[in-house]
Amino acid sequence: MSGGALAVAFGVYRPFMDILTRPKAALREHRGLLAPFALGWTAGFFLLARLLNAAMGASETACAWLFVGLIAGSVPALWREAGKEGRPASAWAWFAVCAFGLCAGFYCVRHVLRVQAAPNFWWRNFCGVLWGAGTVLPGFAASPIMMALGLYQPILDDLSRLDAAALASCLPGAALSTAALARGVSRLFRRRYADASHGVLGLVCASALSMVPVHYGGAAEIAWSALCGAGGFLLALLAGRTGRKAEDSG
Repeated sequence: MSGGALAVAFGVYRPFMDILTRPKAALREHRGLLAPFALGWTAGFFLLARLLNAAMGASETACAWLFVGLIAGSVPALWREAGKEGRPASAWAWFAVCAFGLCAGFYCVRHVLRVQAAPNFWWRNFCGVLWGAGTVLPGFAASPIMMALGLYQPILDDLSRLDAAALASCLPGAALSTAALARGVSRLFRRRYADASHGVLGLVCASALSMVPVHYGGAAEIAWSALCGAGGFLLALLAGRTGRKAEDSG
């Protein structure tokens, strides 16, 4: 899932980017968000890793459908958010280019290049770059690329074991990509919000399509996959509605 896309859907992306790009002024303005951001990031990144690792061991296919459901369930909230400043023709062009570009990129990695990476220092740094990009670029999800490269399960193992040395090797790439992209992406959303938001929508739709499994181990796995997909969709849909109510009441 793309944390940036969910942040857009829940209306907290702009404050988050303000904190990254102009921390002194933004921390005074948005200081109430800092603790929830830190708590949520820690819980999502570390506490859920062990549970997700066990679920991936039980059925990668069902987990993939859980991810697809979670991504698809965020689309209604993203659709509302993207239309706040209108839907000009250029916005639909951004949607098409971003969706097609990401689908083509996934296809190239999986079926043309067929890269299988070893979880060494440099590839972990690359995963850090993907994590940083997924935080700053709404709609960009790191997990499908890591899955295509064969890096997702090893990194998930590192997280579940809290392997400090392995995780520290991801930090330089994450810090570099976040710092390099934050200011430009923030400026893009300020100047061309409708275009950028519909580009996010295209990336999210492409991410969901790229993760749909095509191989199943039997009727039981199909049933579990259906349940996980529906559960993920309903969970994300409920989260989006809760975030919208909180924004409206605030």
